[in-house]
Amino acid sequence: MKYNIKDASGNITNTIIADLAFVEANFDYYEEWVAPTPEEPTAEETARLWRNQELATTDTASQTQDWPNRDNILTYRTALRNWPSTSDFPETRPEL
Repeated sequence: MKYNIKDASGNITNTIIADLAFVEANFDYYEEWVAPTPEEPTAEETARLWRNQELATTDTASQTQDWPNRDNILTYRTALRNWPSTSDFPETRPEL
């Protein structure tokens, strides 16, 4: 098990992996360590992750002069980059 070792004021001073008998024999103040609950990403964070993936996906097309629909892709990438500063962020995603 994992335990938080505390000082007399209740401040965590260390975290160790040990069995309960060892912790009880060697420390006056301790508590079982509990893994923090991961926070759910906000809508804005999720939108930015999607946007960054879209930009990465269209990188090659934007850098290849004779790529089909390249002008549309460049316009789309501009919309993706500007999207976080618009009033419809994160509700309405840009479309290609």
